[in-house]
Amino acid sequence: MHPIAEKVLARDTRATARACRLVDDRAGDHAAILKDLFPHTGRAWVLGVTGNPGAGKSTLTDRLIGVFRKQDRRVAVVAVDPTSPFTGGAILGDRIRMQAHFSDPDVFIRSLATRGALGGLSRSAVDIARVLDAWGADVVLVETVGVGQDELEITRMAHTTLVVVAPGMGDEVQAIKAGILECADVFAVNKADRDGADAAVRDLELMIALGGEVASASGRARGHSAAALHTRASAAPGGSPAEGPWEPAIARTVATRNEGVAALVDRLEAHRAWLFGTEAGAARREERLREAMHVQLRDALTDAALAALGPALDAAVHAVARREVDPYTASERLVEAFRSAGALAPGGGAAPGGGP
Repeated sequence: MHPIAEKVLARDTRATARACRLVDDRAGDHAAILKDLFPHTGRAWVLGVTGNPGAGKSTLTDRLIGVFRKQDRRVAVVAVDPTSPFTGGAILGDRIRMQAHFSDPDVFIRSLATRGALGGLSRSAVDIARVLDAWGADVVLVETVGVGQDELEITRMAHTTLVVVAPGMGDEVQAIKAGILECADVFAVNKADRDGADAAVRDLELMIALGGEVASASGRARGHSAAALHTRASAAPGGSPAEGPWEPAIARTVATRNEGVAALVDRLEAHRAWLFGTEAGAARREERLREAMHVQLRDALTDAALAALGPALDAAVHAVARREVDPYTASERLVEAFRSAGALAPGGGAAPGGGP
């Protein structure tokens, strides 16, 4: 086993930070570390926190850490900040609101820059969450950048997706638009002491009701993918999770005063119980894993193709620019060249000894 992986499993904080850095930079033998750690993952509950800029995600994340620590759970946080498209820099300021937990050895906070990745996450967020899972985190909180209406990558990573909204998000037309609001397992109407909180809750309830009617009329469950993005159910009598689709819950919070956070955690825990305690939840987890594998394969194939094609890709770009060939034909030729190099078998699968 890789020595850094051994130290991560031994809960060495410095080694864990080193592993996160290597994975984020894709430097050294980071892949070997991830491979050694993977058999020791799968225990952590990955909780995604997303929403519009200014909704209070970082403050609410800080309060969630406090609740989980009172339950004697080890907590890891992956806080993603946007990278400037002009300078390439990132402030990484989300963790400033979590300073109360810096001295806690059972809390690990890692800031990441998006480095140009879209969807509210960085490319390495999934792998770093696995490192922190192996470190021994019971809960991994993943806070995305402030996102708009269609940045839904967190739904492919997290077990439970918390969408934080604030009063003034818009009217009922805005609430029923496709996008980020459809990805929520639980909604937190934060800053609920402000005017408009009741209207925000009402609009979310309208969206949930309309979504259920559309799903019933189409005969398909809503879900976090084209097949089944979002399944929903309520708790059965006695507190056990009920089979069937999951209905997103709504909680009111005032994170700055720590109000409503305990009730929010109860709703998050109810979703976790459904996810891991019902057949519908198991189907949701399998769909999530399938989508994650698609992303992993796509990235691996892209890296392999860029490395293998090299000058051929540059030549294709120049040919398309001179209108000597259309981009579709050029792409087909590049794929064929990639296959001919032995990276892919003719049938489209990985050739023995080649490819990722």
